[in-house]
Amino acid sequence: MSLFDIDLIPVLKSDRLMLRGMQVKDRSDMYEYSKDPGVTKYLLWSEHPNESYTRRYLKHVERRYKKEIYYDWAIIYNGGGPSELDAYKGRMIGTCGFASIDFDNLCGEIGYVLNPAVWGNGIAEEAARAVMSFGFFELGLERIEARYMIGNNASRRVMEKLGMRYEGTHRSYMLVKGKRRDIGVCAILKSEYTDKKRL
Repeated sequence: MSLFDIDLIPVLKSDRLMLRGMQVKDRSDMYEYSKDPGVTKYLLWSEHPNESYTRRYLKHVERRYKKEIYYDWAIIYNGGGPSELDAYKGRMIGTCGFASIDFDNLCGEIGYVLNPAVWGNGIAEEAARAVMSFGFFELGLERIEARYMIGNNASRRVMEKLGMRYEGTHRSYMLVKGKRRDIGVCAILKSEYTDKKRL
């Protein structure tokens, strides 16, 4: 049995959230937000055209769990937030994980996406903190960074709340959906993360 079988993807928990491996059964919840062009505006991928597409994507993710080192989690809302989020209790409300990991240099890049129905409640920050802690203390990473398209101020605010420092902008760095985009980079070192946890 592979260390990275889907049943062995580590479950991460925080006050309001559980992060677990994505599953095909999450297709309706994922499609609910992944079909929204407002969600994908600053992402590398376009909105999902239908739920069948989302199902195929989740099957692909399940295969990745079994074949390679792949740490990207479904965010499950457990409750404990404002009453308007009660309808999402027990449901997948987004994803958070590592877009890439460079084990040779002990560096990782995290990313996150959420259903807009839960925006503004600190959920992206809470999920990312759980992933960062796993990266630093379980994977032994020394640096974790996150990237955002210039203009996506909400995502940069999350990075700043996580204690990341803005390190600069790569001008015209990526071709996204036919348009050259400037990409900002924020990062935090393990020593900085540990210091902040002591405060």
